[in-house]
Amino acid sequence: MNSEDIAAAAATLLEAERSGAQCGLISAANPGMRMEDAYAVQAAFVAAKCAEGRKRIGWKIGLTSKAMQQALNIDIPDSGVLLDDMLFDHGATVPAGRFIEPRVEAEIAFIMGEDLGGADVSEADVLAAAAWVAPSLEILDTRIVRKDAEGRARIIFDTISDNAANAGIVLGPQRFRPSEVNLPRIGAAVSRNGEVEETGLGAGVLGDPVRSAQWLVRRLAEHGMAVKAGEVLLSGSFIR
Repeated sequence: MNSEDIAAAAATLLEAERSGAQCGLISAANPGMRMEDAYAVQAAFVAAKCAEGRKRIGWKIGLTSKAMQQALNIDIPDSGVLLDDMLFDHGATVPAGRFIEPRVEAEIAFIMGEDLGGADVSEADVLAAAAWVAPSLEILDTRIVRKDAEGRARIIFDTISDNAANAGIVLGPQRFRPSEVNLPRIGAAVSRNGEVEETGLGAGVLGDPVRSAQWLVRRLAEHGMAVKAGEVLLSGSFIR
């Protein structure tokens, strides 16, 4: 994709979000696109929001389970950017109509105490740089149709372009030192109207959520970027 294609795709996503009407597949409109193109569209989408006054507060990592990777025929996670208007307080009411087609996932969030970057960052480095871990809910949304009129389904390039389907985050009030908890064995039970819908363990995220954060830091290093102190990292869902 050239710069005009990338700008046009980002503008299409912005209009879909503003209007509440999903757009067509970015991958179908740009049949030769590659993963780097998808991240370029995402960057343009986020840059446009930041130009309107939004601020980055962290990152989300998605597609961390084997089941989701197999569904999209990939073998790596993806990532998106968290912005300040995505953060809802614990106990808050999300306005009706804020999202187009929302979904909710339970995740472990890392709250960074120090900057962290580098292509050779280790799991121990992640744990040392993280001040806290906290329970969280991610609100997913899709500005792109899941399947178009021709029956073509959304693929990984669409998801990445769409800021990894990123739309909202709620942080629980609890804070734990990363060294004091067994991250793979932390569990969540997600209920709706008092009825448990789904349960899961942190091990569902690449075997250990810290590996998800490690992957993100290494990916950002490829582009000369790093995670900053105070940022939140959503490590990936371990429920449907």
